[in-house]
Amino acid sequence: MSKYHKYIFCALTLLCSLGISAENRPKTVYMYGFAASFNDSTVYFTDIQQVDSAYIDHRTKFLYSRSNYSYQLRNYLANQGFANATCITSFALSRKEAEKKYLALRKRYISAGRNTIKYIKESDFKFTAIKPESE
Repeated sequence: MSKYHKYIFCALTLLCSLGISAENRPKTVYMYGFAASFNDSTVYFTDIQQVDSAYIDHRTKFLYSRSNYSYQLRNYLANQGFANATCITSFALSRKEAEKKYLALRKRYISAGRNTIKYIKESDFKFTAIKPESE
């Protein structure tokens, strides 16, 4: 290998290692959950919660294991008697942005007037942070 190739190899290795470490840093996010069922007119909203150890994919800016956060809410609701709920989890890096998303979704269901809206307090349900499997 020539000296030039060694420098390129070292630079690429360094860039790759920086990308990996950036991917696995926990961040504070603000998230809420929403649940609905095709069999019921009741919808549920959780409080906006601060989760201190969430992981964001640095390339896609997507919450790592977002579906598993939704499963946490679905399992909670199933234990409360609201089976077969379709749940989503929405998040933002600031409380203000999370509130904006929360209010927009809530407004959609309030203005429709066809649904019963129930709120889940953080004291009743709290999201648990999910770590990447490589950690």
